[in-house]
Amino acid sequence: MPDAARAREEDRLWFANAIRVGASPAVAVALNRAWAETDIRDLLPAVRVLIPGASLLRVTGTDYWGIFLSPEIPEEVESFAAGEAPPEVPDTVLATLLFTDIVGSTERAAELGDRAWRELLERHHMLVRREVGRFRGEERDTAGDGFFATFDGPARAIRCAQAVVEGLRGLDLDVRAGVHTGECELHDGKVAELAVSIGARVAAAAGSGEVLVSQTVKDLVAGTGLSLEDRGERELKGVPGTWRLYAATEAAD
Repeated sequence: MPDAARAREEDRLWFANAIRVGASPAVAVALNRAWAETDIRDLLPAVRVLIPGASLLRVTGTDYWGIFLSPEIPEEVESFAAGEAPPEVPDTVLATLLFTDIVGSTERAAELGDRAWRELLERHHMLVRREVGRFRGEERDTAGDGFFATFDGPARAIRCAQAVVEGLRGLDLDVRAGVHTGECELHDGKVAELAVSIGARVAAAAGSGEVLVSQTVKDLVAGTGLSLEDRGERELKGVPGTWRLYAATEAAD
């Protein structure tokens, strides 16, 4: 069953149950009879009410009762009562972004063959996911041999990247990693905005076995004991201006 259809069925079951527990059978019959037998059409001409600023609002949906659950209604009521539209507040978070990928993956895959490469990738994925979980990160996306994860603190993201680099050496795999912190928008649970592009470009600028971080990250981890070496200013593809990058050189815990 499609997700939308399943959601509608769950809504109907919820509504049916609410009706059942809302009144006894006798009361329900009395209410239905009252609704069926009530006719106020003769009284309508006597209604002389005009609400300044009133407007017609069409609400999406196909079930008459479902419109009352629509988020549009409370928003419109609030706007009407206040006399102005509520300010739009973007759904954003400040997050630290970590990107990793295997260096020379194409050549390594050709060397090993499809089956052996798939098995090695599975071990790679298991190790990266283990470290992301250990440092309380959240996996956001996986594409081929690349990982994208978010953290609520840059120091943990850097230490996670170092642990990944070190751990994968045991699998004879070289990886590069990049860390950046910035404001991100959330769309259906997915992280978007310029900060994501910057993080990916920082990772792409890293060398084999290197963990590069942006100036923003360097400023945030001051006092944490992490050692960062200046790698100079770089141009990041598709990102305006130049960016000073730093390499994390302290061994992972």
